[in-house]
Amino acid sequence: MKIRTAIFLGCALIGLGGCHRTPDEQRIRNAIGAMAQALEHGQPRDFMAYVADDFTGNDGNFDRAGVHNLLRAEVLRNDKISVTLGPIDIELQGDRAAVHNTATFTGGAGDFVPERGAVYTFTSGWKREGSKWLCYNATWQQKL
Repeated sequence: MKIRTAIFLGCALIGLGGCHRTPDEQRIRNAIGAMAQALEHGQPRDFMAYVADDFTGNDGNFDRAGVHNLLRAEVLRNDKISVTLGPIDIELQGDRAAVHNTATFTGGAGDFVPERGAVYTFTSGWKREGSKWLCYNATWQQKL
């Protein structure tokens, strides 16, 4: 009888573990982290996996293709890019989210001291598509 109970409890725990779902806020944070890693690894295509097809940026000055071109140019311009994310504030509203964050970017030839650097603030809109969150709108401004 004890073996049967242990098997039942084991199956129940495995079943409960499968029901665990990452909260939406954490999914957005994970997406932003993956975007930063994609830049650091020189992979603009991986970054774009989190950008919606209908993306608009900086008051319509950028569409999805424009952001992709901007990222490719930065990867070509810099042998090494580093991204340091600041605080990420997320306001969830159903299947939409507003995100405010800062990021510090450095780049250059890959030497010990970067040749270029800047701090930007971002305000972005995100939407849920299935289980994935995509950025559909963003504005960014250089602060330093």
